[in-house]
Amino acid sequence: MRIGIVCYPTFGGSGVLATELGKALADKGHSVHFITYQQPVRLNVFNANIYYHEVRVPTYPLFDYPPYEIALASTMVDVINNHDLDLLHVHYAIPHASAAYMAKQIVKKSGRTIPFITTLHGTDITLVGKDKTYEPVVTFSINESDAITAVSNNLREETFKSFKITKEIEVIYNFVDVKRFSKKPIDAFRQVIAPKGEKILVHASNFRKIKRVNDVVKIFAGVRKEMPAKLLMIGDGPERPAMEELAKELGVHEDVRFVGKQEQIEEILLVSDLFLLPSEYESFGLAALEAMAAKVPVISTNTGGLPEINIHGKTGYTANLGDVQAMSRYAIDLLSNEELLAELKQGAYEQALNFDIHNIVPIYEKLYSRFCRMDCEE
Repeated sequence: MRIGIVCYPTFGGSGVLATELGKALADKGHSVHFITYQQPVRLNVFNANIYYHEVRVPTYPLFDYPPYEIALASTMVDVINNHDLDLLHVHYAIPHASAAYMAKQIVKKSGRTIPFITTLHGTDITLVGKDKTYEPVVTFSINESDAITAVSNNLREETFKSFKITKEIEVIYNFVDVKRFSKKPIDAFRQVIAPKGEKILVHASNFRKIKRVNDVVKIFAGVRKEMPAKLLMIGDGPERPAMEELAKELGVHEDVRFVGKQEQIEEILLVSDLFLLPSEYESFGLAALEAMAAKVPVISTNTGGLPEINIHGKTGYTANLGDVQAMSRYAIDLLSNEELLAELKQGAYEQALNFDIHNIVPIYEKLYSRFCRMDCEE
């Protein structure tokens, strides 16, 4: 098949999922065409079946805001026509689904039908899409999709609750390439981070308010009162300066390291003991799943789709939103009990296997085949 993938190229979950899906499809012999404004951060390998098409947005004095959606639709049309695509798979509704609809109508004028599948990832539905400015277009473009998928049952329910969707939404879970995390931990690396054998806690996100990174620091401060520990903060975003200040206020700044954005997160996870994700909402929690693949238990909130992957008492623990005290206590109890820690590490790994890329990609292929032309697999 010849598949066009439209996504955000950043470190967010939707971009990571889309890129990893495209790479896996290319490995299976499909031609994959990424269409976005810059090369996706996870598109770090060469594969003869992978193509990248940059969306260029001309700037004119007339426009206060460059019309990205129009440029994206035009690029889609060019790629469809020049590379004879069989379908488009757009990730994140805004503005990708509406741009795909526009591209579909344009090529239809020349007698060509191009189906498009929309995958909903989270804030495109739960936050941005609910804005009255965007809601009519979001609703329309989702309903005009040939197929709609969501990354969790919770997100599917939230979509039906918030929008007048007239089509079925299929749940296809996010996935992880467990093989990426099967490397042996680098002991010397752990020694640098925790030279006195301290436990290593880790958090990864875009450091926005919805991630509640302030709770991460507070949870760690609670743990640090009871035992030697280090906290690694992976990522970057608007909340970082405030979190650095909070760590100083709580007296734990010397044990907290902000390591910035990391493309190869597995090296860090493999030397970690516990992953913290106290988010206000996660449609799925891909960062938590990656931690599980590295045999790292997770302590998270019980919001959104998180309980669908983080099973309380098996892969880690869940707590109510904002209950820093409970999450700190879970962390202390777990990190002070080596037998329990080993048990939950194994449970986390076994859960990750259920979401391995080799189980999920064939589901997407089966979905694509429903809309594929007779000659598209030749």
